Amino acid sequence: MTKIQQHKRIVPALTALSLAVAATIASQGAYASAFQLTENSAQGLGRAQGGGPAAPGDCSAVVNNPAAMSDFTTSCVAGIVSAINFSAKFHGTGADAFGQPMTGGNGGDGGDTIPVPSAYYIRPLSDRFALGLGVSVPFGFQTQYDDRWIGRYNSVKTKLQSPAITIAGSWKLSDELSIGASIFAQRTSAEIVQDVDIGALLAKPTGGAVLPQEADGQAGLKGFAWGWGAGLGVLWKPTSADRIGFNLRTQVNNTIDGTATFLVPSNLAPLLNPAFVSGPGKAAFSTPWYANVGWWHTVNDRFSFGVTANYTHWSSFKNLQIIYANPAQPSSTEDFSYKSTWFTSIGGDYKLDERWTLRGGLAYDQTPTRDATRDPKVPDNSRVWLSVGAGYQYSENLRFDAAFVHLFVDDAKINDISPSKSTLVGAFNVKGNVLSVGGQYTF
Repeated sequence: MTKIQQHKRIVPALTALSLAVAATIASQGAYASAFQLTENSAQGLGRAQGGGPAAPGDCSAVVNNPAAMSDFTTSCVAGIVSAINFSAKFHGTGADAFGQPMTGGNGGDGGDTIPVPSAYYIRPLSDRFALGLGVSVPFGFQTQYDDRWIGRYNSVKTKLQSPAITIAGSWKLSDELSIGASIFAQRTSAEIVQDVDIGALLAKPTGGAVLPQEADGQAGLKGFAWGWGAGLGVLWKPTSADRIGFNLRTQVNNTIDGTATFLVPSNLAPLLNPAFVSGPGKAAFSTPWYANVGWWHTVNDRFSFGVTANYTHWSSFKNLQIIYANPAQPSSTEDFSYKSTWFTSIGGDYKLDERWTLRGGLAYDQTPTRDATRDPKVPDNSRVWLSVGAGYQYSENLRFDAAFVHLFVDDAKINDISPSKSTLVGAFNVKGNVLSVGGQYTF
């Protein structure tokens, strides 16, 4: 085989291997979408976010509806920690590019327990104006499967962390109407790893000298990006017993700058050189805007309840292109369409006495993923929330809250073709629980 002929045969393989990294980054963006975190309030979680932007007395209004900061006549500080525990276990089969059964196990439990902290501060400037500061995590998730599992060419590890800092202000126009606005900075860090079947990619160029599953490599990316966005809130009190709230958070545009890492068997590296050498890479993607409306109704001095509807515009996330600093490395575009989603809930509070409050709620949360494009990096599906919670008023100024949420998740069907042309067919059994505790102090 001449060097020119060899190069012509290997270029398609290089493009396929490039798409392996493209897929991982695209799924990271999607992962944030499939697991948009709302665990920023122990009070809200206890009622399945029922009432949401209209619910009273919660310092998390800084991010959930800045207009509701106008309710506070004294300064407020709050801290919350939510532990998100989820399980993702695969059952199914896999085949390599030549149709032979994949070697390895089912990957174990790809889930984990992830702590999600948040903190808020509100300071009234007058009887009409207030400022707020918040630190929260609007996006984040992680999956990691066993080494050498049958889906290793689809995913091994995916990790996303996206904390945000929010500065907000509110203006009380009248006793019935308040408006608010915010700006926020969001830092997204990503770490992605998946194996690559170099044997499958080079089987034809090498005339069968290497075959699928005989020469595994690995592709990874690690990097971060800063993005900026804004929010708008409205709180209307049409009666003394009713509150209607609206909250909007804008789309955030991110460009991840990082390092793409390629590990290939040393005896095959000359066939891939000068491409697939570790070096800088970047990819642009956007997290979507979302809008939330809620109604809160006080029935009497003991019982109150609320309903919420949240729309997230995930259909704006269509594709992603990765460009490498190495000119010999083919750029890649991953087509990755999601559908926009609705989250709806109902929940309420019941005051047992002057100190104790019990909470409960029910919610339905749609997934943006589709059966046709779902992969192991995002083994997600639509789910039902069942929430319970409690609040304890320790003193006039100090309150503690706790909540527990169980997620009933539909099995996530998988029929995924990896960039190495292997297939993974089956379903993930997914379960989730959230435990949240918090404290709030006014002064």
